[in-house]
Amino acid sequence: MWDSLLDLCLVNMCVVEKINCKKQEEYYMELNECMAGRRSIRNFKPVNVSRENIEKMIEAAILAPSWKNSQVSRYYICDEPDKTKEFLKCMPEFNQKSMQNAPAVIVSTVVKNRSGFERDGSYTTHLKDGWQYFDNGLQIQNLCLKAYESGIGTLIMGIYDVDKIREFFDIPQEQEIVAVIAVGYAQEEPAMPKRKNVSDIANFYQG
Repeated sequence: MWDSLLDLCLVNMCVVEKINCKKQEEYYMELNECMAGRRSIRNFKPVNVSRENIEKMIEAAILAPSWKNSQVSRYYICDEPDKTKEFLKCMPEFNQKSMQNAPAVIVSTVVKNRSGFERDGSYTTHLKDGWQYFDNGLQIQNLCLKAYESGIGTLIMGIYDVDKIREFFDIPQEQEIVAVIAVGYAQEEPAMPKRKNVSDIANFYQG
């Protein structure tokens, strides 16, 4: 009797383990699909993105690691299409064209002199103030992947009028503006640009 019960328990454990493995495989597959499927969108549908979806994107960004958990990234969001049209004046003409129908825009900033710095204000690494941008990039990657998972397209831009954006959102001087992200539903399905192979970019220690 005890042998039969033990055998039954072992079978149940194996079944549960297989189910968990299957779920894990599905999770990794979904993540890989997001990473492989995300594109920079330059043609958006004039369809609003809900604030709930944008908040979920920011929540995903918050999960990214940061220097000593300093969490220096901040976000300024305009999700009112009429105001987003006004925001276009903060961008050069070629970026205006790419984001002209985007119903929402997110501006990412970093709180200066924290990530990669000591308490006395000195640099901790040879990268000086560069680590804060690394932290911000990690968050933006999460944000864009979450957007794609939700069926939303994004376009990350790094050329803009700093002073106009600072005035538009009333961004304090203690924060550095890093990126502008257009957000909306894609009107296009761009092909993946050619990517390098692992052998092109990875160098394994040879001994």
